[in-house]
Amino acid sequence: MSSEPSSSASQQSSTSPHSPGSLHLPENRRARDRSPSPMRGGYLIPSPLPTRRTRTFSATARASEGPIYKGVCKFFCRSKGHGFITPADGGPDIFVHISDIEGEYVPVAGDEVTYKMCTIPPKNEKLQAVEVVITHLAPGTKHETWSGHVVSS
Repeated sequence: MSSEPSSSASQQSSTSPHSPGSLHLPENRRARDRSPSPMRGGYLIPSPLPTRRTRTFSATARASEGPIYKGVCKFFCRSKGHGFITPADGGPDIFVHISDIEGEYVPVAGDEVTYKMCTIPPKNEKLQAVEVVITHLAPGTKHETWSGHVVSS
């Protein structure tokens, strides 16, 4: 009754294909140092999504001159800060960021909204809803204001 593991058990664990000890680098290569995490050491990686704060003036001007579209909120997550709108004309879903929502209520699924659109860089192939305004609250749902008050509709 020794506390040491049996020799066959220790051989199996060290030669297991999933154990770190079984991974060998070629002799001419060494393990590379890990790059610093963007969350440590004061590093900041800019978000690839254009928010109201990071959008250029020209993109903001183009979006504000564009037509107003109607749609329905498909999904919105306040903790993540984004969601999607289903256009009334039936196109693909449009991304919406928390910084582009006007008014006092957090949108929920089923809310009718109006919005304008701008493209998302760098390729400008996808669209993002801006100047989003809730026109009709979804009936029978609880809505939360940005300050945290809950209102039933």
